[in-house]
Amino acid sequence: MIEQFKKDIENGMSSNPKTLPSKYFYDKIGDDLFVQIMDLPEYYLTRSELEIFTTQTQQIIDALQVTPNTYFELIELGAGDGLKTKKLLEALDKQHYKFDFFPVDISQNALDTLEETLKTELPTVSVNKKQGDYFQILESLKKTHHPKVILFLGSNMGNMSDEVARDFIYELGKNLNKNNKLLLGVDLIKSASIVLPAYNDSEGITKAFNLNLLQRINNELGGFFNMDTFSHHSEYTEKEGVAKSFLVSNAKQTVHIKTLNKTFQFEKGEKIATEISRKYNDEILNKIIENTDFQITKKLTDSKEYFANYVLNRGENEN
Repeated sequence: MIEQFKKDIENGMSSNPKTLPSKYFYDKIGDDLFVQIMDLPEYYLTRSELEIFTTQTQQIIDALQVTPNTYFELIELGAGDGLKTKKLLEALDKQHYKFDFFPVDISQNALDTLEETLKTELPTVSVNKKQGDYFQILESLKKTHHPKVILFLGSNMGNMSDEVARDFIYELGKNLNKNNKLLLGVDLIKSASIVLPAYNDSEGITKAFNLNLLQRINNELGGFFNMDTFSHHSEYTEKEGVAKSFLVSNAKQTVHIKTLNKTFQFEKGEKIATEISRKYNDEILNKIIENTDFQITKKLTDSKEYFANYVLNRGENEN
């Protein structure tokens, strides 16, 4: 993992404009900060999706077309703290569905924490945690030929450009079999007055979350970033439908990263792109899946229609 981290940071810092992959937000500190973000009044995303999982649990189960007497594998990509998923797990467990839960995450800390909480809250649910690359894990699980339900929640796909999302869904389909299901959570397009505060909260938790990426480079790669010389910045327009987060250099400066044996130059006001958060509607999502074998079979939204969970069915395998 550390070698890939080094490679990604070197590539991002050497590009023009500079970028840092958002997947590296999530070390132990980043995990804790994101839990705080989810509780913020401005951060509507988690509450909106949690409402769907709380009030429409049975509709989700029905749309997934799983049956109590047929074993299946429930695989969550980017499981995090499992807040929403626990609602589904609890309902499936109470109705005596036969399944194993496979939480997949890049963060070992998040997986370990989730496993511990599930032991206490849902001790009869079988948990088989998997840390690492989504597709490598899916490829290994594909060999079992058991029916599969994939959860990709929290608008995680929104962190990808549309082109990358198309490739991601296509690759996801290649690792699934006919009639496997994908439950996809996405944030819907809405006004900037609602979206922007979710990425620049009044308490500065999002700022700390963004800056922690630089701190992680300092801790793990021997970086010399000064947190006081960078600030957090976010942008969003409803027309584009993409929220963007940046770290901005507050001065002209140079930063050395020891393990890379490289020094990087920053101009005053120069932005480092750290995250995008795409907002969706039916038209955008249909364009993303048009060259895959997925079809939308159900759409569920919260009461404010801020967020949607789509159920997609995997059609005929091309392999």
